Amino acid sequence: MEINVTLPDGAIRRYSQGTTVGEIALSINANLYKNAVAGKLNNELVDLNRPIEQDSTVEIVTLDSQLGLEIHRHSTAHVMAQAIKRLFPGQNVKLGIGPVIEDGFYYDIDIDKPLSSEDLVAIEYEMNHIIGENLPIVRRTVSREEAVRAFEECQEPLKLEIIRDLPEEAVISIYEQGEFFDLCRGPHLPSTGRIKAFKLLHMAGAYWRGDSNNKVLQRIYGTAFAKKAQLDEHLHRIEEARKRDHRKLGKELGLFMFSEEAPGMPFYLPKGMAIRNELESFAREIQRLRAYEEVRTPLMMNNRIWEQSGHWDHYKDNMYFTQVDETKFALKPMNCPGHMLIYKNSRHSYRELPIRLSEFGQVHRHEFSGALSGMMRVRTFCQDDAHLFVLPSQIEEEIGRVIELIGHIYDVFGFSYKIELSTRPDDYMGSEALWDQAEQSLQSVLDSRGIAYTLNEGDGAFYGPKIDFHILDALNRSWQCGTIQLDFQMPEKFDLTYIGEDNLKHRPVVIHRAVYGSIDRFIGILTEHYAGAFPLWLAPVQAKLLPVSDHYLDDAYAVKKQLEEAGIRVEVNHRNEKLGYKIREAQLEKTPYMLILGENERGSGSVSVRKRSGEELGLLAVPAFAAIVMDEISKRS
Repeated sequence: MEINVTLPDGAIRRYSQGTTVGEIALSINANLYKNAVAGKLNNELVDLNRPIEQDSTVEIVTLDSQLGLEIHRHSTAHVMAQAIKRLFPGQNVKLGIGPVIEDGFYYDIDIDKPLSSEDLVAIEYEMNHIIGENLPIVRRTVSREEAVRAFEECQEPLKLEIIRDLPEEAVISIYEQGEFFDLCRGPHLPSTGRIKAFKLLHMAGAYWRGDSNNKVLQRIYGTAFAKKAQLDEHLHRIEEARKRDHRKLGKELGLFMFSEEAPGMPFYLPKGMAIRNELESFAREIQRLRAYEEVRTPLMMNNRIWEQSGHWDHYKDNMYFTQVDETKFALKPMNCPGHMLIYKNSRHSYRELPIRLSEFGQVHRHEFSGALSGMMRVRTFCQDDAHLFVLPSQIEEEIGRVIELIGHIYDVFGFSYKIELSTRPDDYMGSEALWDQAEQSLQSVLDSRGIAYTLNEGDGAFYGPKIDFHILDALNRSWQCGTIQLDFQMPEKFDLTYIGEDNLKHRPVVIHRAVYGSIDRFIGILTEHYAGAFPLWLAPVQAKLLPVSDHYLDDAYAVKKQLEEAGIRVEVNHRNEKLGYKIREAQLEKTPYMLILGENERGSGSVSVRKRSGEELGLLAVPAFAAIVMDEISKRS
């Protein structure tokens, strides 16, 4: 019996019933078959050896696609688990899960022996041996009873727990390769020999199934690529990221610190505060030119305000509470409700709108200690928030203005970015009709301006859809920072109104907006993006004065005073060290300008100027140098 197979280009081919996906790939093209790793059968991911029994659509998944790479990595995770089982047969190894993640994979294991870096080398060696064996990877569909029996016999309690929690109607499959088998949906590569380049990276502890009430397992991270050159490039990026780690650089450059007395709460040191002040001043300048008005709201408010806003239902597990005079208060996790109260404090006419309220507001959110990560994941941070109260007719124009503002600021830092439109989540607040209107408004703004974006369904805020900006740093890593959220719900919750042309009350619409997102996190991103070598306008120390000896210290402090009066951030290296040492130290501190003072400079009333790049600018009079620096600062370069 023959069946019809429809290919992605619309072509229909006839095949014998039972022809496999892999055989179809071979019939199309030998190179396609060589690169094939799986297929999509009626849009379901399947293995290459899956037979086709009826008329179907078929798409071949190749190794050079993102989906193919994920399948390659998933199969590598299974090979790693097999290698561990072989290497430590007497260590009572229990397997957890081994999913694909961004840029790689991991496997959680419960093992009596704490694994070391030497063990990773041994595991890699055994993995290469398994790959060399070119073991077929075969899928077998089993009943729940068969699955339970199989994993009871090999004493795998974590696998049994997963089986127990599967829905009653779930199709259960096991993948076998040699002596090893694992519970898995698949698909997988046809054999272990198809695995190309891989590397095990590091280990960490992880609660089983992410639950702190469960046992901590050992998690082994790895990555895999279709080509060794791609793996080498990725490992180079990892090494470069390690050098740029903001926690390392923040400590070396004296920007910020953390203390056990306040876990997850950054302390800004003077140099870090200089960067933060510059970021805030820059944003204030931009916002002032665009008619924003800055406000400040309390850190703590009565709990009823969070119940009214809806944050209680969605964020209570991540909020901090306290009792004051028998009344429950909460530290704010967001600035929105405070801005609603400021708007409601007075009557407004349609002529006043849009009203743009901005705040550098400190917020607090409870994060698990294991999730904290330097400035990237903290428990208190400053949001560069703004809430724009607009007429319905002003929505698209105002969102367009915000997109332009965010793009302008990111251009100054040299960030390219991608845009994502996120729609109604499962726990949305309000009516479907208002959500449809809000989503259509955001989509219309992006489409009318020809802005490319991806759709992220179900990831909007609970009160409205949003446009998220994902910036790309110097290592091409993506960070979600800026956001624009359209909100018809808060005006209803807080009964916000304006008097329209008809002298009747109407509801404004609120646009939530952030550019940096978290200023603290943005500083962490910038530290890594610039590798600590901040542009002149942001650099905490813009010029370092290096007297040749103590004999010229007074000259150095006199020049320091002149430059500070001109508005330049300056330090003097007053230590009695050799000049070469002082220059190297300033370079390690990534200071943009080094100013050398000795006898020649004293006699001419000048300084010898050297840039951190090593470029020599020669002798310059102090006022001339100050003019050059101030001009460069004004251009934010």
